[in-house]
Amino acid sequence: MDSERPGNADESTEARPIGRRPVLLAGTGMLVGSLSGCLGGNGGGGDGSDDAPAAITIPEDATCDVCGMTIRQHPGPSAEIFYADQEPEGHENPARFDSTWEAYQYEFERDEEGWEDVAFYVTDYSAVDYETFEDGGDTLITRHYEASSFAPVTDVTFVVDSDVKGTMGRDLIGFGDEADAESFQSEFGGSLTGHDGVTPEVVAGLGM
Repeated sequence: MDSERPGNADESTEARPIGRRPVLLAGTGMLVGSLSGCLGGNGGGGDGSDDAPAAITIPEDATCDVCGMTIRQHPGPSAEIFYADQEPEGHENPARFDSTWEAYQYEFERDEEGWEDVAFYVTDYSAVDYETFEDGGDTLITRHYEASSFAPVTDVTFVVDSDVKGTMGRDLIGFGDEADAESFQSEFGGSLTGHDGVTPEVVAGLGM
């Protein structure tokens, strides 16, 4: 994907607001008490303890731990995964991603290697003022990388394989409010699922 592709709609002359929603929970990334525990192999939201790590703002120069692209330079959902006794190659936890499906792909692979995730966060589009916009014939969605934009993966409803794409093509776009997910699906298509419904087969059907 072109490295000049905007990460936020206000950087593109073709941007248009659709389904804009004001920030609802400035502290969403800090809601570690709601983490419901690891769901073996599917990357749980955390271990439910008070010392589960909170989501962090993705650093400006951070790259995706799957594809290597600079996350903040591109549109679409972000994700972070913290592990108990292992770290991603080249930097401390969390592992970070420029698409939700790549985060799941990484988690599935690490689970097979015996890694234990203690917190898995994804962009919560119910908690941000997002926009969709047109670029090169694709409908894209803005990137949100602040700590407050993340929610535990077990707390969102995903719209899967809609007409709206992220950095790495078709993706899982998460909403903390199920009604928001239903509204997005009604406008842009796709199917709805929770964390438990995201399988390797679902992930394999996404992307470019």
